[in-house]
Formats: sequence, C-alpha cells, structure tokens
Amino acid sequence: MPRNNYSFGFDCYGNTSQLMVVGRGIEVYDNSFTNKGTSFTDQERQELELEGALPPAIRSLASQVENCRRLVAEKESDTEKFIYIRELFDRNVTLAHALIASDISSYLPIIYTPTVGLACRYYSSMFRKANGLHFYPGNIDQAEDILSRFRNRQIRVAVVTDNQGILGIGDQGAGGIAICLGKLMLYTLGAGIAPWHCLPVSLDVGTDNPELLADPDYLGWRQQRLRGQDYLDFVQRFARAFKTVFPQALCQWEDFSKQNAFATRDAYLHDLISFNDDIQGTGAVALAAILAAMRCKGESLSEQVFLVHGAGAGGVGIGEQLAAALVEDGLTVSAARARIYTVDSQGLVSNERPLEPYKKTFAKDSSSLPWCKGGVEMGLLEVIQNGKVTVLIGTSGQGGCFTREIVAAMQKNSARPVILPLSNPTDKAEALPADILAWTSGRALVATGSPFAPVNRDGQEVRIGQCNNVFIFPGVGLGVLASGAREVLPEFFTAAAKAVAVQMSPAELRQGVLLPEVGRLQEICLQVALAVGKAAIAAGVSAPCAFSEFQHDNDPERLAELIAKMRWRPDYLPMVAR
Repeated sequence: MPRNNYSFGFDCYGNTSQLMVVGRGIEVYDNSFTNKGTSFTDQERQELELEGALPPAIRSLASQVENCRRLVAEKESDTEKFIYIRELFDRNVTLAHALIASDISSYLPIIYTPTVGLACRYYSSMFRKANGLHFYPGNIDQAEDILSRFRNRQIRVAVVTDNQGILGIGDQGAGGIAICLGKLMLYTLGAGIAPWHCLPVSLDVGTDNPELLADPDYLGWRQQRLRGQDYLDFVQRFARAFKTVFPQALCQWEDFSKQNAFATRDAYLHDLISFNDDIQGTGAVALAAILAAMRCKGESLSEQVFLVHGAGAGGVGIGEQLAAALVEDGLTVSAARARIYTVDSQGLVSNERPLEPYKKTFAKDSSSLPWCKGGVEMGLLEVIQNGKVTVLIGTSGQGGCFTREIVAAMQKNSARPVILPLSNPTDKAEALPADILAWTSGRALVATGSPFAPVNRDGQEVRIGQCNNVFIFPGVGLGVLASGAREVLPEFFTAAAKAVAVQMSPAELRQGVLLPEVGRLQEICLQVALAVGKAAIAAGVSAPCAFSEFQHDNDPERLAELIAKMRWRPDYLPMVAR
C-alpha cells in the first residue's frame, strides 16, 4: 500500500475522530487501520470502491466480536488462540482490540504472559507479517529516516527492547519484538492510546543464543551481541534519532538485561521522556500490593522491614520504589535504605564482596550489623530472623525457595506477614499462595507475580491478587502524555502505586486481597493516569499536551477531562473518502 494512503482527523482532545482515506478498493481492505471487514456501510462501499468486493450483508462490530469469540473458543491451545488474535490484529486492529476488550481477563494471558513467551521463542517460524521496526548495525545509521516514515501516525508511545532479558527466558534475538507488540496492545486496551500511535522497536544488536545462531530460518542479525562501546554507540544512535523525530513521545525500555537495564534508563533520564518497566513498573506494582497490605494491617510503611530475595532489575527496582515511598513518608534516604535488605544467590548483598553497580544502593555494611559478623555469608533465613523482616518479596526465579520454615520465621516477626512470591512463570514462584496461607492459618497477606486460582479458606474462595505491571505502565504513559511531562520522575510511580492500592474495597481488604481484578484495567488506568498527571504538575515538569488543543493549564479538573476524553476506544471510526 502506498505510504500516507490514509490520514487521521482529531478532535480537540487529541482523540481520533475520523479516518480520511485516499486509497480505494483492496488498498482500503488490506490496511489494518482502515479495514472494517464486513462492517463497511453501503455508502462507504460505494465511495471507497468496495462494492462487489464484499458479500452484501453488513455486520455490526458487536456481531463481528461475537463471531470472533466463537472462533477463538474453538482453538485447542493458547498458542493457536494467540496466532488467531495476532492475525486478526494484522488485518483489522479495531476488531482485534474490541475482541480483547470484551473479556480482558480471559484474553490477557493469551496476548501477553505467559503465551507471548512462545511467540518470542518461535518468532522466526511463526512469522507472518512485519510489525514495528528492526534496527541492526546494517541500518542504525539510517534510524532518523526510518523513524520519519511513521510521522503521519503521530507516534505517542514506543516500546523498545534489545531482546536480551525476555520474560525470564533470556536472549530471544529478533523475537523479542513480540513483547513490544503485546505491551503496546495493553497501552491501547488500558490507556486508550490508539494503535496507530504505538510503535514497537527491536534494537537487534545480535544474539548469544546458540539455538538461534544455528537456526537456518532465524530472521535476526546473525552475529554475537555487541558489547561495550559498540553497544552503547548503537543505543545512543537510536535514542538521538528517536528524540529528533518524536520529541514528545514516550519511550519505554523493555526486557533489557539487568546489566544494561539500569545503565540505559539512567543514561536517558533527562534526554528522553522514558522509563524502564522492568525496573520502575515492577517496583510500583509491588509497592501497590504492600500499601494495600498496610491498609489490611492498619500499619504504616515506615514500621516495616523489607527483604527482596533476588537482586536483578525487578528486585532492585522494587527496592528503589520502596525507598522512594519511605522517604515520602518522612524517613531520610539512609534510614529508608537501612530498612531494605537484598539477598541474591550468594546471600546478603553486602559491601564485603564485589558487586555490580546496580546492586550497591542496598548493599549492607556487615560491620554495622551486630548479627552479621566476620563477613560470614548470611542466607535468606538468617536475614529474616536477625533483621526482623516483616515484608518478604521474591524476584529470584527460584521456585519453592519460600519454604514452610521461611514462612514460619516471617510469622514470628509479624502476626500478618506480607509475602509476595513474584517470580514468573508459575513453576518459578517462590511459594504457592495456598501453601503460604495454610502455613499461616490464613494470616499472611499474599500477592503473586503469576496468575493463580482462588484459594479456599474456611469454605470461602479467596482471590489471589496478581502483581501485574499492566496496572501501572499504561496509566503512567497516559498521565505523562496528557500532562505534557518533560521527563518521567520516580514520584510518578509512587503516585501510580497509591492510585492502585486505594482501588481495593473494604470487603477485598478483609479477605486479604491486595490487587484489583484485571477486568477493571481501564478504570484502574484512568485513576493511575490522573495521579501521575497531578504528580507531574506538583513537581513542576508539566507542559501543554503536545497532542491536544484542549489544555489542562495545570488544573487537575481540566487534566481529568483531557485524560478521559483523549482515550481511544475500539469502535469503527467514520471514514471520509479523499
């Protein structure tokens, strides 16, 4: 299809109000943004030269959705369902999103975790249609020209990965772009950022995955990964081009290795409107669960002692977010960090051993701990017992490491310990929620990283809240865009966490449920966006929204109106033949 065969009309809020179509006939039908399938009206069929190309009956969007639901239900596996929905997205993005929105809770595990992991692993063999952009050493010098081809779509959010730290399954080479596609679908479903404003990007710097390098059908750049200055130069060339072409757009860094995740995020904190979801989104959703637990317990955050088991990007990100929230509660930075322990595969993270830079923030000086003498390695149990830990968070990927002994030690420190086994997938969860509740006679407050079935306690089904980043990043993105924030601040994630935590009803809190149901995603994202927008105003980093004529003027009520009305919903737009 020729470039710019369509354009968008926007209302004063920046929401798409109509599609203006230059193309005719099959060009219209073959473009996923302009295609309505059997829903083209009689007038549209005449004006767009589709008469005779479609059967005469006209289906409503609701009827199309119901038909798609039946077809998905007939698929035997989640992989087949994933392929069907992705193919639907490739030919009709509005219908695909309307389908998912009809039952977000059921379709989320199909379009994202855990099923999307298979799409990453088998990307080359499953490849059907190109989506997004693939930069590699052979074209990175053309990055500005390549990005410029997407100017007509008014890109507002890009999700960018270097494909190295994919969903706990590691280096997936070019296949990592499937993660970006999935995340952006959630931006659309949760925050209402229209799919044409979203851009998935793979920074293909090679792969160290021997299976991919040996696969004759592998579609990525078949070289060992760039490292050192070559890697930094590559990312910098992309970042410079992105800022030039889309200076007001949000860049979400996704699934970088733990070594590069912090370095990339910190390098572009002030150069791009950007954040890293694995670090900051994970930190915020864990904080949301903990804040809800404080409401259950009737205690304050500053009374707790925290242990993060697993000191990778997610674990350290949780530590950072906890420290920021504790400082907001009135503690000094040093006092906040003193209440947070991190434990990795070698035990307590301390300054007595060589450490990667990102681990040093929460490293302890063993000589200042009377129970940690002589640099002796202190494991998980010893730190819980001696540190009097009341909140235990698992990001280690070590399935079953929160044993009955560990949980019992936690209960000695708190009548209602907070225990969050967050590692994905299910078989890597540090403990099963049913076991934790059984071992504590239902007293523990539990949320998990993977979805778990409800647990029966005293004849009552208790839902297990899931620490899913989807409660955070879409709303953060919408709040940043609407407020015109010039950078993404740590305070935004504290505000997001608080906005999620207060969504829990008294009845849910009485049951110990710490996080909302995914089916409430759109409602939650709206509240997160408003909280983030207000935080941007309070921090003095807001500006006129670049995508809207209607301006909030730093007025929270006008900001709320803008956020609500700039959100796209999956309905067919009026089409104007040009």
